[in-house]
Amino acid sequence: MTDDADLFAATDAPEDVTRPLAVRMRPATLDEVLGQDHVLGPGSPLRRLANPASKGSLTAPSSIILFGPPGVGKTTLAYIVAKQSGRVFEELSAVTSGVKDVRAVLDRAHRRLVAEGKETVLFIDEVHRFSKSQQDALLPSVENRDVTFIAATTENPSFSVIKPLLSRSVVVKLESLEPDDLKTLIERALNDPRGLKGEVKATDEAVDEIVRMAGGDARKTLTIL
Repeated sequence: MTDDADLFAATDAPEDVTRPLAVRMRPATLDEVLGQDHVLGPGSPLRRLANPASKGSLTAPSSIILFGPPGVGKTTLAYIVAKQSGRVFEELSAVTSGVKDVRAVLDRAHRRLVAEGKETVLFIDEVHRFSKSQQDALLPSVENRDVTFIAATTENPSFSVIKPLLSRSVVVKLESLEPDDLKTLIERALNDPRGLKGEVKATDEAVDEIVRMAGGDARKTLTIL
């Protein structure tokens, strides 16, 4: 599990004000996610993954590819799915991980499933950077449902993901956040106990300028703030 997973795990603990605002303000549930209502409706793939089948949901997909620009919540969505569904969250970066790393995580997930009955969400960021052999290594575990596979990419998966993996996946297109969504995010961050706790004020002009500079990117919005 990577450092990013540790950052998420710490969201259950009292907030450390030294942590970046964007980390402290990560949504904890799908209902808190802004700007992606078009992919979070009842019965949507992400909702079905987040809610166990025992609660009457339709069969959930075993693989999802989150496609969209930076700062729209791809990693956050993967973590929320794992947390809400009671799965273990494992993360790899396609920039720093090789086939050996992939197989180690898949083996760990398989043993966990067999020995403990615990399912795993494997999240791979920037999956478009994986080579064909790295993507091939994922196929058996996705096919056998040893893991729930969630990948994130800023590149069109039709051109960056191998066809066998793409055919086994549901592609979810995420959008840049609208200005009103970013304003809501700023308001939350200014007043939320995890954020600035009402101790900082922002004029309408300042909020408008932050929104303009952020260009639909939630993470950038909070970084500027």
